[in-house]
Amino acid sequence: MRVLFLSRWFPYPPDNGAKIRIFNLVKGLAAQHAVHLISFASESVSDERMNGMRRYCQLVEAVQYRSFRPSSWKALQGFFSPRPRSVEDTFSSEMQARVDRASRATPFDILIASEIDMAAYAVGLPISVKIFEEVEVTTIYEQFAKADSLGRKLRGGLTWWKLSRYLANLLQTFDGCTVVSEIEGKRLQQVSPGYRSIGVVPNGVDVDALRFEAVTPELDTLIYNGSLTYSANFDAVEHFLQEIYPRILVERSNVKFLVTGKLEGVSVERLPCYPGVTFTGYLDDVRPTLARSWASVAPLRLGGGTRLKILEAMALGTPVIATRKGAEGLEVVPDRDLLIADDPVEFAAQTLRLLGDADLRQRLSRSARRLVETQYDWATISQRFNAFVEQVAERAASA
Repeated sequence: MRVLFLSRWFPYPPDNGAKIRIFNLVKGLAAQHAVHLISFASESVSDERMNGMRRYCQLVEAVQYRSFRPSSWKALQGFFSPRPRSVEDTFSSEMQARVDRASRATPFDILIASEIDMAAYAVGLPISVKIFEEVEVTTIYEQFAKADSLGRKLRGGLTWWKLSRYLANLLQTFDGCTVVSEIEGKRLQQVSPGYRSIGVVPNGVDVDALRFEAVTPELDTLIYNGSLTYSANFDAVEHFLQEIYPRILVERSNVKFLVTGKLEGVSVERLPCYPGVTFTGYLDDVRPTLARSWASVAPLRLGGGTRLKILEAMALGTPVIATRKGAEGLEVVPDRDLLIADDPVEFAAQTLRLLGDADLRQRLSRSARRLVETQYDWATISQRFNAFVEQVAERAASA
């Protein structure tokens, strides 16, 4: 089939969670179908990056992305629009023109719009089958549900109400959609109770690229592998340093804590300063650092989806301690695949338990690797996604 894939993120190189997902889904689609990729890019796209996607796509186009500006005139007008303000402000006439031109030039069988930013460009196109890939609602819902003041509750409630109405109407123009977890799917059904064509396509890892190998461990080293430019990651690290890390230092004064990932525009000075804490910034290859660490901590309290940082650690054999929110959406068994703790005292105790027990680290490491190999390899997930796409196409053809 001929597939038009619309992406918010230019997926090469696949160096963040969204890009990794899009890259692997496009790669999997291209193994069976002819793919035309039209993607936003937040920066100029070099020939090398374009060629990275041309290996899989028959045609690749990139459009410059302009970030959301809350105080812009378009964003202010968005208060009176049925679309979310971010969608209204970042809507690109150039992207719409590219999409319209492509749909006129090629008789596509299927359109796939990745994330909410791209769904608006699919409305009204003369393509018979449309799929909304990775619908995500949990983050906005939780900002409303967990608001700690009346003002935030009112703002969050308005945002959630507007997003719910927008998605409920938008989904009627799509023949199917995907979510990354069962939890996300149930939340989406609350938004649009009559919508049933929902496929669960989790995030994954490249098992071959994250081959389990013996490495020389760095004694008492903890790691958080995630960009602090993402608010949920910043909150997790701030919570860990304020409430958990000091308790660990009392028992193991030589412990080290590495935080990897982008720091551009992040006020790191806002975070508590303790011995042994290092912010590495973005690493071209985080695998050696992650593999050498004794434990990966994921004290997440916000956000939705499934956590690539946890899957990457598991694939490399690095044991994980996470909150229930951090492990949300993953089919894991506590004390078999990872350790779970929500309370700061309990999280510190579980971390100390893991640091002090080599047998436990080895057992968790082996079990987690098996889980990733059997359920979270991109090769398997891509097949699952392709099957859903083909199922939606067949159902639409017979309707």
